[in-house]
Amino acid sequence: MNAVEPLHYLSIDQAGNLIRAGELSPVDLTDSYLERIDRLNPVLHSYITVNGESARERAKAMEREIAGGNYRGPLHGIPVALKDLVDTKGLTTTYGSKLFQDRIPDRDATLVDRLKAAGCITLGKLTMSELAMVGPPGLGKEALNPWNTSYAPGGSSSGSATAVAAGLCAGSIGSDTGGSIRFPAANNNIVGLMPTYGRISRSGVMPLSWSLDHLGPMTRTVEDAALMLHSVSGFDPADRTTSTEPVSDFRRKLTTEIRGLRIGILEDSLEDLHRDTERAVEQSIKVFESLGVRLFPIRIPNYHVLHIANSIIYLVEAFNNFGGYLREDPSRLGRIFRLYGYMGGLFSANEYVQAMRLRSRTRAEVGQIFERVDLILSPTTNTPPQRVNEFDPFILTQPTRSASAETFNLAACPALSLPCGFSSDLLPIGLQLAAKPMDEQTLLNAAYAYQEVTELHRQHPPL
Repeated sequence: MNAVEPLHYLSIDQAGNLIRAGELSPVDLTDSYLERIDRLNPVLHSYITVNGESARERAKAMEREIAGGNYRGPLHGIPVALKDLVDTKGLTTTYGSKLFQDRIPDRDATLVDRLKAAGCITLGKLTMSELAMVGPPGLGKEALNPWNTSYAPGGSSSGSATAVAAGLCAGSIGSDTGGSIRFPAANNNIVGLMPTYGRISRSGVMPLSWSLDHLGPMTRTVEDAALMLHSVSGFDPADRTTSTEPVSDFRRKLTTEIRGLRIGILEDSLEDLHRDTERAVEQSIKVFESLGVRLFPIRIPNYHVLHIANSIIYLVEAFNNFGGYLREDPSRLGRIFRLYGYMGGLFSANEYVQAMRLRSRTRAEVGQIFERVDLILSPTTNTPPQRVNEFDPFILTQPTRSASAETFNLAACPALSLPCGFSSDLLPIGLQLAAKPMDEQTLLNAAYAYQEVTELHRQHPPL
């Protein structure tokens, strides 16, 4: 552990070890986050709801449990926060929309139950794009990038990324339908993990697209992502899409020994990159070479239309979920969500079916690629973060984000973004790794080996 690291920048792994040893109080750790939220949230807008009083009471209860010998595990006493589409009993859950600004769930989502069972403390709910689409929230102010508040943090899990990067929580939960965990992770120099489709229950979570939605951890380190993934994974009878595959102890099995691993470089994704992104990715490939991996050029069939297929699917399914509100009370929905929402009602059944067929085909074709390689490497985004006043939410016509992210939503594969460098303007750049379904361990091991060599995770925003 870095002896001078402040409490709010301790990793979950570090803080958990200190708590277990009796050297750190969950109350002191929680207070350090709440004080920082009080100071920085008025600038960054990471939180839409802060759960201060309840969090302090929970921290006291967790401290008493540990003192009494009832230690639950490495997340016991750890303060986390949740994207505001995850139901929390008695705590406002708005989906980032005025339409749901008074919504208070009467039960917790399954993943919240599991985080609580692990001993976590919920600090509050995090800013998000309205109804997890694109652009700003419909309720509250948009989160700003802590590396430079003139720049966008990426969405739709914007607050989930900025809160972790700025030290306003130890870890967070985001959602990902087409890159919404990985894009903001890349823009904020943190780790964002989209697990295999079905790895984490979505019961009690707002659906945008049932075919593509994933939930996953957003953390400052790979170890922390492994810890959070273990705590929330597993079959849930309330969500029949969840897998019955056994859940591994991802943190315990982490290793930096990846010599001989086969990594496919997704050549399609290396086109039209910003020069700083291109430089950072090239350097990342060299790092993996130094770690003894074997590199192979690969291409994914139909790569350049997968962005369109993914968009058709989530727009049609979003219209199915929210079309009634668009018809009955559109004035309470933001301009950007209205535009995208109505667009979802314009596609024909044939177009939706063709997109779903391409989804099935992509799963099979990517599966065949994973018979030849263990991982697929690509940039998370095509460019570094954009200025807030230049950010164009209409990404269907201006794809500044890498289509490789959506590829793995379609293929139902786990994919992870981790820090890989900075632009000439000192803004974060992310690298994406993807693995075959249910092989998060290989994905985490490669990311961990890379992290330990580069140590980019030790750099924090100049707040």
